[in-house]
Amino acid sequence: MKLGVYNAILHDRSLPEALTVISDLGLTGIELNSGGFLPATHIPTFDDILVSDAARDDFLGLFEATGVSIAGLNCNGNPLHPTRAIGEKHAEDIRRSIRLAHRLGQHRVITMSGLPGGEPGAAQPTWIVNAWNSAALDVLDYQWGVAAEFWRETDRLAADHDVKVALELHPQNIVFNSADIVKLVELTGATNVGVELDASHLFWQQMDPVAVIRHLGPLIFHAAAKDVRMNPETAALYGVLDNRFRRLSPDEPRTNLGGDEWANEWPKPAAWDFVALGKGHDVAYWTEFLRALHEVDPDMLVNIEHEDVELGRIEGLEVAAAVLLEADAALTASLTPVTAP
Repeated sequence: MKLGVYNAILHDRSLPEALTVISDLGLTGIELNSGGFLPATHIPTFDDILVSDAARDDFLGLFEATGVSIAGLNCNGNPLHPTRAIGEKHAEDIRRSIRLAHRLGQHRVITMSGLPGGEPGAAQPTWIVNAWNSAALDVLDYQWGVAAEFWRETDRLAADHDVKVALELHPQNIVFNSADIVKLVELTGATNVGVELDASHLFWQQMDPVAVIRHLGPLIFHAAAKDVRMNPETAALYGVLDNRFRRLSPDEPRTNLGGDEWANEWPKPAAWDFVALGKGHDVAYWTEFLRALHEVDPDMLVNIEHEDVELGRIEGLEVAAAVLLEADAALTASLTPVTAP
């Protein structure tokens, strides 16, 4: 398998320094932020690359002799946000990322499906979690119409540029499980829109990532290696949809999500936490995760995403890389034919 790192955790250092970190971990790929919720920190010449072969070649030259290559572009955001300042920017970031991927000889752009408001004129997205009443289905009908129009057009752009767009199955999006991605593809007739299989968001929804991979098969375009640890005592009291998040004040470190929207502080204690590989599921599990991906595509790009707040930036990557490499070695060994003596 082709194993790497999603670069958001390494935005505190230059691209050459980030490549050295990844190489020292024994990994070979870097998934680069290209817009959306986070800036394209490691692509400072983005605009120039789109129009200049020299700028493109200079950028690609940064990877030469490093042992690390580009392993996808990531522009996670909400392209369907009803606030134009957010939605239109994130939508354009996706289109620009598709064009950039083509210029760089890449074939994967990772993003989210997005989430519209509940009706025309809404100012904020509406996430229907449990559509037990008819009004909720009315909202979903409207939202699916908005989503289908955007993704039908985006799929055509992606196909024209030989790029596959992989959607993360993420909460507060119209597409957050396996049924949703099938519905989106059926509504749009998409050929170049599929899934980035991030196991973490499936774990906390009580889904089995291995089963989902085998269920969706060729709709899996890309993968993220991130673990979840369930905390049963807290989950027993508050469930996995616990909303005890705390709003961070302007004088606290916080991440802007577009416009005047900001990431909140996680509930304490939490029903579940994002953790480095191995802290939620063991090497044997991750071996089977890689095996299922290998069945879909032996050259699948699988990138570590580090969001374990209990571990430092490099420490968390080291823990995750050790587990992922051990799982990959176990998979390789199991696939290697035994030669008779």
